[in-house]
Amino acid sequence: MNPIAEFVKKRRKEAGLTQEEFAMRSGLGLRFVRDLEQGKETVRMDKVNTALEMFGAVAVPGRKDGK
Repeated sequence: MNPIAEFVKKRRKEAGLTQEEFAMRSGLGLRFVRDLEQGKETVRMDKVNTALEMFGAVAVPGRKDGK
């Protein structure tokens, strides 16, 4: 699983939200939330950032190798 998918799923569960509740509160579609949490590689970054904003986070560019 990719780090963003893990982060969103973990934080959503910590907040006590179902995927449906998270989708409604964030203004995102349920299908997008499911795809995001499953690590789908072709999700829109603007929507990823909308999801991350729910937890005070944002996706930023970085190197794949972690350097």
